[in-house]
Amino acid sequence: MPEYQRLEIERAQSAGFIYLNRPEKRNALDSLMVSELHDAVQELGGDDSVRSIVIAGRGKAFCAGADLAYLQQLAQFTALDNMADSASLARTLRAIYEVPKPVIARVHGPAIAGGCGLATVCDIVVAVEQATFGYTEVKIGFIPAIVMAFLVRKSQQMQTRELLLSGRIIAATEAFQRGLVTTVIPGNGEEAIAALDAHIATLTAEFAAASGSAITLTKQMLTALDGMPLTSALDYASRMNALARLTPDCQAGIAQFLNR
Repeated sequence: MPEYQRLEIERAQSAGFIYLNRPEKRNALDSLMVSELHDAVQELGGDDSVRSIVIAGRGKAFCAGADLAYLQQLAQFTALDNMADSASLARTLRAIYEVPKPVIARVHGPAIAGGCGLATVCDIVVAVEQATFGYTEVKIGFIPAIVMAFLVRKSQQMQTRELLLSGRIIAATEAFQRGLVTTVIPGNGEEAIAALDAHIATLTAEFAAASGSAITLTKQMLTALDGMPLTSALDYASRMNALARLTPDCQAGIAQFLNR
């Protein structure tokens, strides 16, 4: 099992938890954390005992964007350095987006810039009411380039275009209205955090009770169908439907249903 410097990995009740573990830096991203996130997602994605993955942050923030020391390094990067660094981020976000298990973002505090992008590529985003979100890169001359490739696939552009162009930070309730958050947990303080964790426990239990092969195929299809022409999509869906019917989970499910 790999050792991580920027993360903590836990397994509990068929779920794998990835904790961003730089609370003193508000879980700010640097190249090492980005690389470790990729490896952790691959590790949990390949573990048959793990049925879902939760990404969370230690301390008061989910993830406050890029680390200041990392930004200082970027100022010295060559064009080739920047390409390699961008490719590493793209590889990590894609791993989260495509891992064949449900990924839940547990957002208990600020999710800003790269932190907002990290939440964006998760399948489900559960946030407390006091959490904040923002693609703030444009405020310092950056662009949220990598996350845009995923965001345009997951949401209506009219809902997010203004946020990307302005860098404005919004509350969890507005993020929910714009389709960036799945569920908002009301309240504040420890009670809200407890309710957040209870809701996530319910979700992970539901995923554990469902068919693992069906969830894997569904996640694969959600990724593959995006942007596919209707004729191609229906042909692909027919093939995947036939494949699903041959899985042991489906055969057992049909037998159980017929024998009720």
